[in-house]
This record gives sequence, structure tokens and C-alpha cells, in this order.
Amino acid sequence: MRNAFFYIFSIVVTVIAASSLGLSPEQLASIAGFSSIFFGAIFFWQHRLAFAFLGVAFLLSTGLLDVPHIIEFAGLDIVLFLIGMMIVVGFLEENKFFEHLMNKLIVLVGMHGRRLLVLILVASAVSAALVDEVTSVLFMAAAMLNITSRYKLNPVPFVIMVVFATNIGSSATVVGNPIGIIIALRSGLGFMDFIRWATPISIIVLIATIGLLFIYYRKDIDKLRQAMDKHKKDIDAGILSPEKAATPKNVHISGAIFALVVLGLVFHAQIEHLFGLTKNTMLLGMALAGAAAVLLMAKSEARNIVEKRVDWWTLSFFLFLFASVGTLKYQGITGVFAERIIELAGNSVPKLMGLCIWTSGALTSVMDNVLAVATFVPIIKDIGAMDVNIFPLWWSILFGSTILGNLTIIGSTANIVAVGLMEKRKLGLVTFFEWFKVGVAVAIPGLLLAHLLLVAQLGWMPR
Repeated sequence: MRNAFFYIFSIVVTVIAASSLGLSPEQLASIAGFSSIFFGAIFFWQHRLAFAFLGVAFLLSTGLLDVPHIIEFAGLDIVLFLIGMMIVVGFLEENKFFEHLMNKLIVLVGMHGRRLLVLILVASAVSAALVDEVTSVLFMAAAMLNITSRYKLNPVPFVIMVVFATNIGSSATVVGNPIGIIIALRSGLGFMDFIRWATPISIIVLIATIGLLFIYYRKDIDKLRQAMDKHKKDIDAGILSPEKAATPKNVHISGAIFALVVLGLVFHAQIEHLFGLTKNTMLLGMALAGAAAVLLMAKSEARNIVEKRVDWWTLSFFLFLFASVGTLKYQGITGVFAERIIELAGNSVPKLMGLCIWTSGALTSVMDNVLAVATFVPIIKDIGAMDVNIFPLWWSILFGSTILGNLTIIGSTANIVAVGLMEKRKLGLVTFFEWFKVGVAVAIPGLLLAHLLLVAQLGWMPR
């Protein structure tokens, strides 16, 4: 009952606040429809799909959204990519690939909980930078869940840590996140520009974030250390036998598929250029090709992998969340918000940087970061037409939309995918506010650090 009161109260307050911007009745109704989904996810997370259905039904019945625009905004390319990658990950797990990988990592760093955790978090960031955040979090969250299951630990803190590292790593390169591709195409920035201006800041923020996470989750990390220490003592005393890896044949097949899919994702742009394909065609194509390969190899288990390993609940939520956010753009609401930013900052580059980095971050925390960045791109171009140096603004929205994606449970695609993976296996539940607390403690300082690093380099940035 209490949650129901706050749910209705939050929607009403949001609509009243938005009315001060001079929005039309249709635009205010669109905000109400989106808010019904957003606050439903906050106060009734386990029933979020029901609220997503209800919110989109409201938008359809009031004529604020139509079927063609549901299809346009639903992010079917993202959903198809996730289906393909979930099938690949499911096959790898069926063949105990991640268990074997974790055994190898433990041998590499020894039975040291903190060292192993640092290695996994760094690997999460690096893989996100090389492939993309969704692929990275699918692989690394599955690997982390293997560890927490092995030592009977609460997986929530460890999965959150993987997601935080993944989102930060995704800002380091063009291919780490779809928003990097959008910024590169619209700004003319190249791969080496990201290496020069984005990668160093990502590394520094990652180091700071790992330090803050280790402080925030020190009790859970101590439990991992104690469990690994006990395991090591039991092995040394002969109470337990050293764990055996999966059969060589399965591991080798799984490893080959893993390597081929990752290489295909890393070099998708070169493949597209070679065959004259549309941008990002093979990003989706490689995921589907990998899924096809593993389903053929799975033979009689193929149907089981598709039915049991693909998180249809989360994917359905994505479809309706993206559609509702797209309604805000369709009704011109995001454009109104963007105009207010220009009015506040004028032609001051430092002020524009501050508004862009924190506003894009705030939008990202309540909607898909791709749509948040897409909102800012035309605004930044308009500012550039007024003879203002917009080079710093591209990096502002990049870091705002990746680092502050860690603030809420729906701030990034990687967040929802990882939580859905954990819930599907019934290994743990995380509430909106549980995530938000660590987001405030870690994500906000991380973005503040990135902001300061950008401002410090402002004098060296080209026009």
C-alpha cells in the first residue's frame, strides 16, 4: 500500500513539474505514460513488465503512440543482438566454459579473492572497450555468477561491481558502446581521438571506481577472501581434491566459438567495409551467426537452450521501455528539455560542459543512454553553428551517459541484462534503491572525476 501511494504521488509530481515547461496536454500525457513505467520499475521492480505493458497500452489508447512508432522505437536490433548473444552464452555455460575459465584465472592469480576480483573487473572493462558493453556483461556476469555459486556468496554485490566496470570500460573506445558510434559518426571523431581523449579518463575513473567499490562492499569481499582461503586450506590438507576442468573437447569447442564471436565483433567494421555493408550490419550479424553455430552444435539440446537460456522476460521489458522513451522524442518533449539547457548556459564552454555531462547523465539514469545521447547530438550541432567550440561537449555526453548509467538499475542496457541474468537463475534479487545507494556512492564521484579531468584539459582541446 505504501509503495502504491508513492507510485501515484511520483507520477503526479513529475507531471506537475513538467507542466512548468509550457508543455502541451498531449506532451504531459506522454510524460504520465512514461512515468507509469519508470516509477513502476522503481517501486514494483519484480512486476516491471506488467507496468511496461500498462504504460504502452495507455500511450496507444490515447493516440500518443501508434504501432509503426512502437516498431521504430522498440530497439529490435538491440533485442535481436541480445537473443543471439544469450544463446551463445547459454551454450558456453552448458559446456562449463566459464567454470573452466575461472579455474584458469584462479591458477593465474592464486587463491586470493581481491586479486581475482580486480582481474575480473579489469577484464570486464577491457572486454567492453574491445567488443561492447552488452557482450562483455553477458560473459563476465556469467563468469562472476559461477564464482559466487561456487563459494555460496550473495551474487548481488559482485554482479553490480562487474556492471560498473563494464559501463566505464565501454566509454574508452568507439566500439565499446553504441553511443560512441553515434558520437563518432555525428562529430567526425575517429578511433585515435577516442584513444587520446576517452581512454585515459576511462582508466583513471575505473581505478577510482574499483577503489570505491572495494570500500563499499568490503564485507562481501572479505567473505570471498575467507571462502577462498578456506578452500585453499582444505585442498592443502587433502580434505578436498583440486577442482577439475571441463572435458578438453567441450572446452576447446567453446573456447573456439568464444574467440570467433569476439573477433567478429571487434572487426565488424572492417568486414562491413570489405563487403560494402551498412554500418553495424555485422555487429548484429556476428551475434546471430554465433547463435546459429552453437544451435547446430547443440543438436537435441538446441531447443532447451533457446527456451531456458534466453531471458525473454528482460527482453520484453526492453521492447516496451524503449517504446515509451521513444514517445518522449516523438512528442517533442526531449527537444524542449534541450532548449532549456542552451538558455541556461549561453555560449560559455565550461558551463555547457557541465550542463551536458550532468544532464546527459541524469537522462541516462532514467532512459536508454542511446536515446539520451541522440537527444543531445542535434543540440550540440546547433551550438557549434554559433561559433562555439563543441569538441569538449562530445566527450561530456560520452562520459555522462556511460558513467552515470551506473546510477540506477535501468540506467544502462548492461544493468538490466545483468540483473535479468541473475534473476532468471534465481540466484539473487536487487531492488531499485539497493542499486541506487551504491550508484550514488560510486557513480557520482566517478563522473565528478571525469568532469574535472575534462576541464583540466580544456585548454589543449582543438576546435
